[in-house]
Amino acid sequence: MIFNTQTILAKSGVLFGTSGARGLVEQFTPDVCAAFTHSFVTVMQQSYEFDTVAIAIDNRPSSYQMAQACAQALSQLGLQTQFYGVVPTPAMAYVAMQHRIPSIMVTGSHIPFDRNGLKFYRPDGEISKQNELAILEVQTEYIGLVQLDPLQVNPVAAEQYIQRYLNVFSDTLLLGKRIGIYQHSSAGRDIYSDLFIKLGADVIELERSDIFVPIDTEAVSEKDCQKALEWVKKYQLDALFSTDGDGDRPMLADENGQWLRGDILGLLCSKYLDIDALAIPVSCNTAIEHTELFKEVNRTKIGSPYVIEAFAPLLNVYNNVAGFEANGGYLLGSDLLLNQGRSKLTSLPTRDAVLPVLAVLALSKDTGISAQVASLPQRFTHSDRLQNFPTDRSRAIIALVEESPSWLLNQINFCLSDLTNVNTTDGLRLSLSSGIIIHLRPSGNAPEFRCYVESEDFQKSKSLVDLILEILEKSK
Repeated sequence: MIFNTQTILAKSGVLFGTSGARGLVEQFTPDVCAAFTHSFVTVMQQSYEFDTVAIAIDNRPSSYQMAQACAQALSQLGLQTQFYGVVPTPAMAYVAMQHRIPSIMVTGSHIPFDRNGLKFYRPDGEISKQNELAILEVQTEYIGLVQLDPLQVNPVAAEQYIQRYLNVFSDTLLLGKRIGIYQHSSAGRDIYSDLFIKLGADVIELERSDIFVPIDTEAVSEKDCQKALEWVKKYQLDALFSTDGDGDRPMLADENGQWLRGDILGLLCSKYLDIDALAIPVSCNTAIEHTELFKEVNRTKIGSPYVIEAFAPLLNVYNNVAGFEANGGYLLGSDLLLNQGRSKLTSLPTRDAVLPVLAVLALSKDTGISAQVASLPQRFTHSDRLQNFPTDRSRAIIALVEESPSWLLNQINFCLSDLTNVNTTDGLRLSLSSGIIIHLRPSGNAPEFRCYVESEDFQKSKSLVDLILEILEKSK
């Protein structure tokens, strides 16, 4: 049977979110995966020449079959597949970029296992929002898939990703340090221990799971907060490391078992790397500007494509350019010379979980992580979300608050006169005269309503998030 890609994708219900196409597993049928692959290749062939496409997956139960469908579609197009197996998204992206070939990551990142997704990369990095539109709009025909052949794993992505960091960090970097690795179902769980051991660490592997665990680094659960406290004490850890499902968003807990916010992790990483200019989403902590460490800070909409888009104008002016998100994913926009110019770290303009963690461990080698955090301007962000919250309802509430801010402010014991600024770059961000910032937005990847609060006190931020989410839940 002959299928039209645009028709199949339009009927699938799968949409592009802040980063990649996301939907329910049942929506990613083999033919939908094939349609995405045909459309992606068609768009890429308009600008690039290649005979191979790389594919990698996370540990979700549905990911391997989706990869098989993508590979079968590539075969229909006369293209070869390099299957890297289960590796972190940045590992796949890095190696595919080195070989100048497009790539497809089968992952739903941090969202529940009943959902999944596809992330697409050009030979030079993540696809743009314009590429996303082109993939959905291009019309090409393909034959329906008959069978899904087994895939042979090429270990090159895992090997070269580890070597990327061994090339620039000393093999004694973590000597004398005890590092816990919370493995759960992370796509990088089989390579992180090897990397940390080669950098000198005494590694403790913790809680490997055969069941997919949807960890959200922007909304760390109370259960995971308690685990960090207990593990650090029990094993006398200097740090605890983990990631989300596809290994592009880091989690790092200090020697006291306190998880660092992703944007604070990114800030400390940028300090260590001596970054000139940053592109960051509007949701990131304002301590970044308050440090006065950077010559320019460009705030964007939320999503790695927007951060990457902001690199171009910065690179016209500055040598060392990077970005990060509130989820901790670090994007390196330019090549860097480290170790007094002896080592070159090539750019990787996609979210990465390893670089920020190693940089912060290097920065805090003699002081401990908590001391580095304490040295920053004291601004505290807390965030959480309402799950299974209809996106159209989220948008309706945001429109209501934008039109009448007092509807929300009065319920949290503030008044309209406290409001000093309204920012609609992405969702709705309200700044108050007290220094409190409230940010509401629907998730771009799942039916979730997110709330961020920044203030001078962590407990105040957390209490306000809890109160606001309670109000929003009642208005559902």
